[in-house]
Amino acid sequence: MSEKDAPGRERVSFGLIASGAVLALILIVGLVMYIARDEPKSATAPAAGGDPNATGFADPEVDILNRRVDIPNNPAGQPLAQDPARQRRPADADWLTGAPTGTTAPHGWQRVYGASVPFSTSDGPTRIEDGLAVGYSHSPQGAALAAAQITYRLNARPADRDLYMRQVRGSAQQIAAYDKALAADRLPKQQSEKVTKYFVASDAFKIDDYADDLAILRLASRGPQVDGKQLWAAVRLVMVWDAGDWRLKPASSNNPQTEYVESLNGWTKW
Repeated sequence: MSEKDAPGRERVSFGLIASGAVLALILIVGLVMYIARDEPKSATAPAAGGDPNATGFADPEVDILNRRVDIPNNPAGQPLAQDPARQRRPADADWLTGAPTGTTAPHGWQRVYGASVPFSTSDGPTRIEDGLAVGYSHSPQGAALAAAQITYRLNARPADRDLYMRQVRGSAQQIAAYDKALAADRLPKQQSEKVTKYFVASDAFKIDDYADDLAILRLASRGPQVDGKQLWAAVRLVMVWDAGDWRLKPASSNNPQTEYVESLNGWTKW
């Protein structure tokens, strides 16, 4: 059944959740807000188990858009062997528009805590530390990979304070708001499969601005069809280069960070 032919509730649910690319959550002034209102708190799944020292993969599965997604034996993901020679350099014509290598091959998209996140063989992540994917190239491609990884992981596990503190660069006010939400038990430790099934791979990214210390980019995720026309939801993300890796900088205002686009012309497909 296509999304267009699906029951109305499923159409609306997919459109609302997938449209933000941050999916069931949004980042407002750095605070993760739980907005999957159809999901009762009692249905929130427990934190994902599994062996954090495991390697390799289980059998691949298919996401709700009938695309392959690999299942790592380590619940935090399986970094791939890297070939730094495939990284782009500032002098390359496609420095801002080239895609990282390996994301279209098997193991390039892995289901981590329910969310599909990208792993490259050129630009990271290079390793898993304390359940976090780290080690991205200092490049537009590395920034895009880190943006997808951090955003989706945080949406899958909103109460993961270690992830928030290590890979999100919030202000003191934003951190205080996050901790207040944690103390009030407003953030799930792990989203249920009913929510995470919508956390599918984004289709493309676009670098809007790039410097050594800052990358402004958008991720485009497949959204609803309107009058037979496919739309993508493009979420704007800001990444900062800090302490040798990319971190997510939360929005500092309530201005919308998501827009619909009707074409991926000019975008970089993974």
